Amino acid sequence: MQKTDALYRQYVQILKEELRPAMGCTEPVAIAYAAAKARAVLGMLPERLLVEVSGNIIKNVKSVFVPHTGGLRGIPAAAAAGAAAGDPDAELEVLSQVSEEEIRTIKAYLERTAIEVRHVESGHIFDIMVTAFSGKESSFVRIADHHTNVICIKKNGEVLLEKESAADPDEGLTDRSCLSIEGIVEFAECVDLDDVRDVLEQQIAFNMAIAEEGLRGDYGARIGRTVLRGREHDLNYKMRAYAAAASDARMNGCELPVVINSGSGNQGITASVPVIVYARENGKSQNELLRALCVSNLVTTHLKTGIGRLSAYCGVVSAGCGAGAGIAYLKGGRFDMIAHTVVNALAVDSGIICDGAKASCAAKIASAVDAGLLGLAMVEDGNQFFGGDGIVKRGVENTIASVSHLARVGMEQTDKEILHLMMNETL
Repeated sequence: MQKTDALYRQYVQILKEELRPAMGCTEPVAIAYAAAKARAVLGMLPERLLVEVSGNIIKNVKSVFVPHTGGLRGIPAAAAAGAAAGDPDAELEVLSQVSEEEIRTIKAYLERTAIEVRHVESGHIFDIMVTAFSGKESSFVRIADHHTNVICIKKNGEVLLEKESAADPDEGLTDRSCLSIEGIVEFAECVDLDDVRDVLEQQIAFNMAIAEEGLRGDYGARIGRTVLRGREHDLNYKMRAYAAAASDARMNGCELPVVINSGSGNQGITASVPVIVYARENGKSQNELLRALCVSNLVTTHLKTGIGRLSAYCGVVSAGCGAGAGIAYLKGGRFDMIAHTVVNALAVDSGIICDGAKASCAAKIASAVDAGLLGLAMVEDGNQFFGGDGIVKRGVENTIASVSHLARVGMEQTDKEILHLMMNETL
């Protein structure tokens, strides 16, 4: 692969599209973004809000903290924060500049404002519609398919922006079908690091800062600290603990930003933090680390592409595979070792469900990283799973396609049942 090749440019662009900073869990932040846009279009603070969302948005917002709100949770809080204090031009950093005074404003606004939430089945897994009202004035903003994809804006019923929702949720982004494990390894070997340095070094700085804060602070179920306790000098536990601790903090009120992957902060954390910890513990150079992060992030994106951004299949499973692949690269492994690591890890952990963003995500991250490390250890010992072992197929790309089908098609009804269980308090 040459720098002048179209494929090379696609890989660079995919990294730039995927590795974006975000403040807090991305689904409540997307609601806040829509509400901030609706307020801006309305031209005044809304007196009333209607928030219509798909089931997967409910799932991922119901139990998670909204950043810069002083500990508020849920869909009404996210909408109130965006409407009262959000920056409509900041996208996934919509709440990043909220002041202490504005936090008090958000809480007061939430208490006095009627905010209705409705579950809609529009055919889109990712769908957010916010209607803002003030007297006879109204505005409407719709985000669909991914977190910043505004497809409709109206004021008083007049259409200001409208574009068709894509049949492919990733339409408008670089075509991810160009990704392959072989291509990813080749790209990591030849990439001019100045083409990707900024996004990767931001990922290192942001995601390690929140991991360290998670280990210091008292967040959620303290999974990272639990994993590390008594095993401070065991590198395998340390990699799992740092990644879990970052999620402990992120899911439970820490207001530090993260760099995401495939629309998810937890996936961005899982794909990067174990690789960074391994590289630092083993004295790897910054350039070696950056190449390994190309592998881990692109493997994660490749696995997630066939699954979709939101599903019943926990996304950190893909990111744990990515982490295992990145560490394999740092150990000197190339295509064969990385491909077998990915297959082994998928055989171990595929099937972990996504039941929304909350404290237990950190524990799932610890499990996913462990599966990636186990998959790598198997290869190092000369062991592997073979085509015909359950859903494993012959060849890494066929196995990835098999798991993608399981997650996207086979678990479609599972997704509905998860939402039903989450919303029915009597079961």
